[in-house]
Amino acid sequence: MEKKSNNMSVLLGAAFLMATSAIGPGFMTQTAKFTSDMKASFAFVILVSTIMAFIAQLNVWRVLCVSGLRGQDVANKVVPGLGYVVAFLVALGGFAFNIGNVGGAALGLNVVTGLDTKIAAIIAALVGILIFTSKTAGSIMDKLTQILGAMMILLIGYVAVNTNPPVLDAAKNTVSPEIINPLAIVTLLGGTVGGYIIFSGGHRLIDAKITGEENLPRANQSAILGVSVALIVRILLFLAVLGVVSTGVALDAKDPAGSAFQIGAGEIGHKIFGLVFLAAALTSVVGAAYTSVSFLKTLFKVVEEKQNIFTIGFILVSTIVFIFLGKPAKLMILAGSLNGLILPITLATVLMASKNTSVVGENYKHSNVLFVLGWIVVLISAYLGITSLTGLAGLFS
Repeated sequence: MEKKSNNMSVLLGAAFLMATSAIGPGFMTQTAKFTSDMKASFAFVILVSTIMAFIAQLNVWRVLCVSGLRGQDVANKVVPGLGYVVAFLVALGGFAFNIGNVGGAALGLNVVTGLDTKIAAIIAALVGILIFTSKTAGSIMDKLTQILGAMMILLIGYVAVNTNPPVLDAAKNTVSPEIINPLAIVTLLGGTVGGYIIFSGGHRLIDAKITGEENLPRANQSAILGVSVALIVRILLFLAVLGVVSTGVALDAKDPAGSAFQIGAGEIGHKIFGLVFLAAALTSVVGAAYTSVSFLKTLFKVVEEKQNIFTIGFILVSTIVFIFLGKPAKLMILAGSLNGLILPITLATVLMASKNTSVVGENYKHSNVLFVLGWIVVLISAYLGITSLTGLAGLFS
């Protein structure tokens, strides 16, 4: 009974690790910015990116679960040496995201307490570091992501109700949008399942030894729960911001999410924003560091032996770069888009592995429907990623 309870905790933890890795400050900044730009049409972007995210997650989690191999080891089995390329790309994307995550935590703490953002960044980093100094870092991470994930849903839901969004207009635009923005789709896809995020929950299951064909139903449930939690938060946040921008009010370009909360729910809304941003950032700091380093552990023995030390180092360096670089809002949109560009490479690798008996074994038969839909996601995300490059250049012009 105790083992079953522990397994359930890990499955929930894996789902929330994936979801809260996605629900970072970049997630909030992207959602607020694109809702401000596209209004109700952003609902279509949420629909398309979520369908693609479900397909991508189920393909990846199933292959990782049945093989018991991490993403980089799957890649090396498909094409020798490819695992090193994938690990480098994922760790680089995770690092870019983590700089924004630390910045988001600093901003959240600044809003709640009034602390200077540089001091707030150091405090936020210390919280993340403390988790990885513990021998039970995995179970602490599971509990933290669940508690903070639930808190974010409740707080954003409260603001969404207060802003009185045009729900019927949003529903209409979900299937018949007035504007279609490829950069928004690839950014959301990258921010939800791109880069390290798509592997975060699967790697957590492998670390907890919940693998093999017999565990596939539970891995499926965990993957679906993870995407669903991220979707609920995305919809609530979209509605909260839409309620503000639909009145014609312009958001602060430097802090689109924060200004939406403040306009929508007054000073209490601004404090709620600070708490949500802090919670989102802390869980993402932990998720990005844990998963990025897990991509290096089987490729480099020293990382495997000193995983927690490397994870702490990852958080420290991210914090130092943020303190000297700044400008997290544009950086987070850039990181989301780069993760979207990494997605077709990593997903294509997993799809090839799904039919490779040296990876999944002789008995496992990967769903042909998921396989075909997965390749469609690869092609669409690759096309959108390439076409969005011109939009990315405009961010910094």
